[in-house]
Amino acid sequence: MPKSIAPKKLLIGELKPGMYVSSLDRPWIETPFLMQGFLITNEQDIEDIGKYCLFVYIDTAASVSQDKDLAADKGCNKETVRQLFPHRKLRAHSDSNSIDVELRKARPILETFTRTVSSIFNNAHQHAPIDIAEVRLAITPMVNSIIRNPDACIWLTRLRKSDDYTYQHAISASIWAVALGRHLGLPKADLQTLAIGVTLFDIGKMFLPSELIHKQGRLTDDEFTLIQSHVPLGLEKVIKSGGINNTIKDIIAYHHERHDGTGYPHRLKGDDIPIFARIAAIADCYDAITSTRPYAPAISPVTAIKKLYGWRGHAFQSELIEEFIQAIGIFPAGTLVELSSGEVGVVLAEYRTRRLRPKIIQLLDRDKHPLHTFKVIDLLTVTHDETGQALDIVESLEPGSYNLHLEDLNL
Repeated sequence: MPKSIAPKKLLIGELKPGMYVSSLDRPWIETPFLMQGFLITNEQDIEDIGKYCLFVYIDTAASVSQDKDLAADKGCNKETVRQLFPHRKLRAHSDSNSIDVELRKARPILETFTRTVSSIFNNAHQHAPIDIAEVRLAITPMVNSIIRNPDACIWLTRLRKSDDYTYQHAISASIWAVALGRHLGLPKADLQTLAIGVTLFDIGKMFLPSELIHKQGRLTDDEFTLIQSHVPLGLEKVIKSGGINNTIKDIIAYHHERHDGTGYPHRLKGDDIPIFARIAAIADCYDAITSTRPYAPAISPVTAIKKLYGWRGHAFQSELIEEFIQAIGIFPAGTLVELSSGEVGVVLAEYRTRRLRPKIIQLLDRDKHPLHTFKVIDLLTVTHDETGQALDIVESLEPGSYNLHLEDLNL
């Protein structure tokens, strides 16, 4: 008998007409699909699936078109990227260091970057000029680290604990933005520009009342108008400081604009929003909703990705959202997950070609008891548990689940 082919697990953004959906990431009864298994015939089918699922399982044998890409998770859509950056020479970045090697390099790099950003924001609050050369000096090693292996900086920023959301958000959002830029194939100079712009896009909040920035309740209309003023205030500050190019200015000026024209301050829409500002907006939003803010708890990466996917074509450009999901995967470093065995862990690093089989650090046993010594499980090679059952990630957990807070763990 011929050997059966295991179903392929794909993100919604990876689906194409001609693929046969054999199962979903949730019970069929929770969706309006009448048939348990169906052929995708058009883009509307994919749109409908995306309303209910983040990923599905594809039966490659039953699919009309046999796609070699089904054997591995894909990189960026080259045609999409060429349209987004028609005048840039793009390149394919690949991991040059393992996560273990890059973590050793990234720790001091991120510590220096954090100290610099903290100093810059504090100085801005005291109305001192921004030293752009100092920002660039701290950002360049961080960009180099993300080029070598983005998981290290992503992992470390998820572990950091800060009482100041504003500057920690600047650090984390810049890392997400550079990770997306790397995936898109942007050259190093562009990644540096992107990082500087995102690091400084909220600098204007340093000139607003602290009680407003840290308010826990809903903002009044007048308060929201005042919050919006951080954009021109920040832009004025960095322009006066000198040493920035027009792309950095665009990131600061337009990172709150939205694809459908509902953003601020100019209500730009679509391609009228500079491309680097569109990237910054996605990184800004993703980091915000996956972080604990004064007025809202953090949500899991999977929940955040579902929200972003639902906002594509409205708040954000569809193509960029799909590329962002490809760039960071469903389970980026720092994601709490539960395995089919009942064990709980945190994702340490992904494989670019097998995003659904990452390395994880096990934190709890199958009875949810803490381990005395954490251990690494590489799901790429460890495919079954101790009982011989298939071992998979079955759920992404919300931050704080089982009282697990990454910043409090000695990892």
